[in-house]
This record gives sequence, C-alpha cells and structure tokens, in this order.
Amino acid sequence: MSESYGAGAYWGHRPESAEQCAQQAAMFFRLLAECHPSYARWYEKNSTGRKLPQLGFELTQETFVRFFGRRKYQSGKDGFHFGAWTGHEAQDQGGAVSVHCGSKAEFSSNVVRVQFPHEEFGHERMLTAPVLAGVMRAMAVAWEPDWALVTADGLWQQLSGGSRIGCFIGWMTYFARARGEIPALPSPVRVEPVGDKGTLVILTPERLNPSNPEHVALAWRVQNLLEERGLLRLVVQPPPMRNA
Repeated sequence: MSESYGAGAYWGHRPESAEQCAQQAAMFFRLLAECHPSYARWYEKNSTGRKLPQLGFELTQETFVRFFGRRKYQSGKDGFHFGAWTGHEAQDQGGAVSVHCGSKAEFSSNVVRVQFPHEEFGHERMLTAPVLAGVMRAMAVAWEPDWALVTADGLWQQLSGGSRIGCFIGWMTYFARARGEIPALPSPVRVEPVGDKGTLVILTPERLNPSNPEHVALAWRVQNLLEERGLLRLVVQPPPMRNA
C-alpha cells in the first residue's frame, strides 16, 4: 500500500522582481540538495509539462534570472512560474517541483509545491520525518511563506474542507511567526522553531498514515486547538461577492 504525499508553501500578495525570485529559487534548490541525494540534480520541464532530462541546470541565481527572463516562464505581468524534476523515471525515486512566485494578485496565492515519490509503508527512503522536515525548512527559509505543509492526499481530503490555499493541518505544518504563538499540543506532536521565520509542527515521528484512525484523530485534535487560537485563517481572502 502507498499513498501520494506532497508539500506546498503558500503566501499572498508579494510582487517581486525576476532577480528577487531568482535569489529565492536558487536558495531553495540548494537547500533541497542538502535534504536527500535525489535532490542533487534537477532538470527543466518544458511548457507542456513534459519531463526532458537533457535540460539540466545549475542551482545558481544567475540560472534563474535567465529562466525568469524568458516569456515562457513569465505569468504575464503577474510573477513567474517554473517546473523542474529530478530525472528519475521510477515512481519510488526523486520528485518534482513547481513554483509560482512574484505575484501581486490579491485573491490567489504564490505557491511552491514539491511532489514526492510513491513509497510503500515500511520501505521509505525519502518519506521520512528527517527528510521532509528538511524540505519544510528549505521552503520556510527560502520563500518565507505564510503557511506550508507536508501531507498525504487522504489526509488533505479529510481536513481541508475543500480548500486548496489553507489553512489546515498536515503531517507537518509550518506557520509564519506573524500567525501567532503555537499553544501546547498533545504528545507525540513536536513543535520546532525555524530560525526567526516561524514554527514547524510535526504530528508524528513516524510516517503519518491517513488510514490510521489514531493518526487522523490526532490531526483533528491539533487542528481544532490551532483553529481556536486563530492560526488557521486563510492565506488569501476570497474575492467579494458581486451583487446579482
């Protein structure tokens, strides 16, 4: 049995230049490379999303300045987008990243997503707490999001209430400092600072399983506690309703 896991970091209105976004992207990919050997090498995806291994790139700011200077990586006048993968064809290796940054939009978020490989329970190589906590820290340090999480599809469906831009709990959840102070949480939850950026909440030291009733109950309990403290407000507010 395997479950699809992914990470996402989200933040609202933040118009930034190609140079600013390139600096953050280069930092993010370099920090990812420290999390797992599979993240040492990255390849571009073309505009159709196809994976093309021959388009490898160096993890430097200059590389991303060049990318974001191309029309195909520009979202009109509203930021930049980019996709990369690790070149591993097997589903249980490597992964992929998508970035949308520099946007000034009021009603949609900037976002960075990481797709993890499919790994059977009990045979994890990447889907371990140390690796994924490293990915979360890389997101927080490089992009300074408002909220980020690592979760399984099954848990996302149960806790999100249908929302795609927060805010709810995953196996691991990051909150920017501006969101407020994290209250005391039940065992075995760990709460760890991420420098001066914010706080990382890790529900279980083992891989969280959305088919495990104890894991799901713990997630709901923590989500309710954080909601009571006002930490689960939306990343961006929905547009105002138009009069009929």
